[in-house]
Amino acid sequence: MKFALFSLVMNIRNAVTGETLTAQQKFRNILKQAILAEKLGFDAYGIGERHGPPFLSSSPPVLLTAIAARTSRIRLLTTVAVLSVLDPVRVAEDYATLDHLSGGRLEMIIGKGNDPRHYPLFGITEEEQWDSLAERYALLKQLWSEESVSWQGKYRPPLHEVTVLPRPYQQSIPVWHGSASSPLSTELAAKYGEPIFSSNTFHPLAKYKALIDHYRERWEYYGRDPRDAIVGAGAGSLYLADSTEEAIKRYRPYYDAFHATDSAKHNQSPFKSLEDNLENGPILVGSPDSVIEKILRYHKAFGHQVLSISVDGLTEAEQREQMERFAAEVAPVLRREIPSTVWSGERKQPHTIEGSS
Repeated sequence: MKFALFSLVMNIRNAVTGETLTAQQKFRNILKQAILAEKLGFDAYGIGERHGPPFLSSSPPVLLTAIAARTSRIRLLTTVAVLSVLDPVRVAEDYATLDHLSGGRLEMIIGKGNDPRHYPLFGITEEEQWDSLAERYALLKQLWSEESVSWQGKYRPPLHEVTVLPRPYQQSIPVWHGSASSPLSTELAAKYGEPIFSSNTFHPLAKYKALIDHYRERWEYYGRDPRDAIVGAGAGSLYLADSTEEAIKRYRPYYDAFHATDSAKHNQSPFKSLEDNLENGPILVGSPDSVIEKILRYHKAFGHQVLSISVDGLTEAEQREQMERFAAEVAPVLRREIPSTVWSGERKQPHTIEGSS
């Protein structure tokens, strides 16, 4: 298994110390977090995209470029780039530039996002989100793969013989499809023969497993070898301690603070408490052994090769503690137990099964 550290750059009052970071302090914290992630052997670091409080992640390519300048190995991801509201020309230019400045370490996770505040901000309705995403992604792929592009659609002005510059550094920038709530995202991923990244954050296992199963079913429908279908998955927040009881006690103030935010309330999590989430949801709070056991249980259902974790909202000392403990006590076991072909070399193109639909 491979491991990514993700951040939405959530900046709220610390539930334990009472401290609130300035935007400048939070950005510096993110840079230090990414540098430490590379030092500890994480495979990827990701920045999400949000356009409202308490998040400072409105510009992932800018943040990821700053991280690229301070790292040399770690893969850089968007988690997710909200392509349903973005101009594909601007996206093509910004992320191709980042691809060059990172030396080809960029991978994009695209999606519609789960915060409805960005729709009126960028001039589309929530009902249009899926059609908008599909149209904009088709154009983005065309802009990256072709020159002198002429195009006409619904969600941006027509293009006439446009070649975006710079061209990507990689022959093809890898793209994952964020999956959280609808089979429309898994359908799009299967259609293009690209991997999915399951949110696996706010709901029980069964909801996300149904979407992953749909992705694999549609992958085979399009005539592809099921062995080539790649899945990544989130896990919510991480908090490790010597015992599960200690971890719950230390993490509870953070959990309560997170779930009191307006953005968390929008997600309508069905879990009634931290204990309920721990028992029936994806959160990773406990002893290293209990966390490993839970990840293995979810892997049995999902078959994912990449796991993302988050330490957002903790004090900087706790962020370091959690990252170091995960890297030393959890990751080595899972790397041995779960094979992963992701980021082990050049990603192979999916094979087509002869005679399939």
